[in-house]
Parts: sequence; C-alpha cells; structure tokens
Amino acid sequence: MSDIAQTPEPPYYAVIFSNHRTEGDKGYAEMADRMVALASEQPGFLGVESVRDGLGITVSYWGSLEAIKNWKSNAEHREAQRLGHEQWYSAFKVGIAKVERDYGI
Repeated sequence: MSDIAQTPEPPYYAVIFSNHRTEGDKGYAEMADRMVALASEQPGFLGVESVRDGLGITVSYWGSLEAIKNWKSNAEHREAQRLGHEQWYSAFKVGIAKVERDYGI
C-alpha cells in the first residue's frame, strides 16, 4: 500500500497528473524522485500520492493556486516537463481541482 498524503482541513487544491509512459527509463526514476523532493521544499506544498499500473496517476496537494503556479514555473520542474514532453510520456493530462471536503479512516 502506498502512503496517503496527510492533508490539512479543506479547502486546498489537488493537481492530478495522469500519464502513459514510453518504453525504458531514460533517467525518469531519478527525475521523479528529485521532483518529489523539490516539490516538498516549495511554499504551499501539502503532500503527494502516486501510483502506476499501466496508467500513472500522481496527485499533488497545494495550499493555493499561487503555490501551484509557482511550482509550474520552477526552473528544475520546467526542465522535467520538457523531458517529459520529449521522451518520457506518450500521453498525459493535468487537472487542477479545489478540494472542499475530505474524509477517511
């Protein structure tokens, strides 16, 4: 079982990144680990959850839309995005949602 992010009381935001990978690693695993470490240093970052079983889905949680915008424009993250477009993903989609309620056990 993967870790479930420990988010604060809503509202907060979720960035949902769904993707299909290309064949081979090509430095992907190392960059993915670096992006999680880098994101966790960003103001407004709340947590991340990620799974892959054919379809990959990563959900990162943020305190504000401004924090998401700042993350998107981070120089290292921009380079990872470029490499993703060029060699790591055959398809992807990004969605941003406001979380207004959550619950669990």
